[in-house]
Amino acid sequence: MRQEWQNAKRIVIKIGSALLVDEETGRLRQEWIYSLIEDIARLKHEGKEVILVASGSKALGRSELGLVPGTLTLDQAQAAAAIGQISLAHTFKALFQNHDIKAAQVLLTISDTEDRRRYLNARDTINTLVGFGVIPVVNENDTVATNEIRYGDNDRLSARVASMVDADVLLIFSDIDGLYTAPPHSDAKAEHIPEVTQITPEIEAMAGGTGSSFSSGGMVTKIMAAKIAVAAACHMVIASGKGANPVTALLNNAKATWFLSSADPLTARKSWIAGSLDVKGVLTIDQGAERALNEGNSLLPAGVTQSSGDFDRGDIIAIKNEAGEIIAHGLSSYDQTDTIQIIGKQSSEIKSILGHTGRNELVHRDNMALTNSGLS
Repeated sequence: MRQEWQNAKRIVIKIGSALLVDEETGRLRQEWIYSLIEDIARLKHEGKEVILVASGSKALGRSELGLVPGTLTLDQAQAAAAIGQISLAHTFKALFQNHDIKAAQVLLTISDTEDRRRYLNARDTINTLVGFGVIPVVNENDTVATNEIRYGDNDRLSARVASMVDADVLLIFSDIDGLYTAPPHSDAKAEHIPEVTQITPEIEAMAGGTGSSFSSGGMVTKIMAAKIAVAAACHMVIASGKGANPVTALLNNAKATWFLSSADPLTARKSWIAGSLDVKGVLTIDQGAERALNEGNSLLPAGVTQSSGDFDRGDIIAIKNEAGEIIAHGLSSYDQTDTIQIIGKQSSEIKSILGHTGRNELVHRDNMALTNSGLS
């Protein structure tokens, strides 16, 4: 078993339509799904946190609606996805229940991971579900897509989800067991690549052009997903999902391609925070709060003396000391309106002031980068 897997606490597993839905019958591959859920239950028993990203709703709904083969119009594709989402959710709920595991459906689009507020809401929801021991099953919300629904988007979506939740490993199951130097079905000399430490133009070229038969299997979008994942300090692995118990097969040294990241998630996030130029507001803090930050603590409302700017929850804000020096940048847990009301107050007073329970910290230490010590 690879060290990257052994050290992984949180794993995102992505499965595609071709694995979930039988192409000939248009029905779910129940036995295969059951074997996958057996694997996931075993991972959960070992103490690992698992988030599942599944496509297939459109393919499944298409069959149920009796739509003929060929290109669907946008409204047909959305209708098919709406039908298929119910079937997928019911199947996952029932099969996970066999292992005394609760499952939850989370519908996302690519835009949900790009809008900062929706990104934070989605992240908090998934993290809360995982904290309750639930397996979040993330589906792309094809029913509200405003542009053409394209095959392969779930590869990129799974990478964005992995980045969002600070996953350690993104496992993408495919109909191929990894990356090759050339399309293996048409080039007998194609060599399998077991490990990629840097995604170079040469590596990207191996995925094939957008018009090639090789890329129609999704390798191009998987390379795109790998770039997103490794930039977020998440290792990614492409493995074959054709056989039963595909996670077990991978752990038994089945052929696969690992894309390795060289940083840890906390360092990656703090590097992004430290390098951000899009500062929306400023908090001024007292000497006690400054000492607390230098000792590695979060910024609490009680230590803040002034707030300025126009910022929303999740925006980058600067933190200044009494001398007016910027000592840190961080992600705000509150918008400017709420911040103004709670600065100088104890965290225990937040609920009574705002009328709802929020975070105890204005800026959590994991979402803060001190300017005097790099990324501490």
